[in-house]
Amino acid sequence: MKHSTEWKRTERTISRFFGAERNPLSGENSRHKTGSDSLHPRLYIEAKRSARLNKALNKLIEDTILCAKKEKKVPVIAFKVHNHKGFLLLIQSQDLEIIAREAKHGKARSAG
Repeated sequence: MKHSTEWKRTERTISRFFGAERNPLSGENSRHKTGSDSLHPRLYIEAKRSARLNKALNKLIEDTILCAKKEKKVPVIAFKVHNHKGFLLLIQSQDLEIIAREAKHGKARSAG
């Protein structure tokens, strides 16, 4: 499969996961008033396809998945960026509902 077709398919798959369509001309060329890779009305989605990520990040992902599997837990990697509100989560798409449910329960427990 051609490289251009692969990244388009990646953008389409990720957009559809969130109930949206792929932005056919994302970035500066967009005619849809968004640089997002998707036409989702509330989420800005930057879709990337890579055979290998940065070596350190790839090792972190592989190690976290392995450790979580050993403990029968769901893997979550969280990044806190200095001077930015909140944190970024790196999760597997199939775990999104489980993680959202756990975050909701965690907020309820800490509020009570």
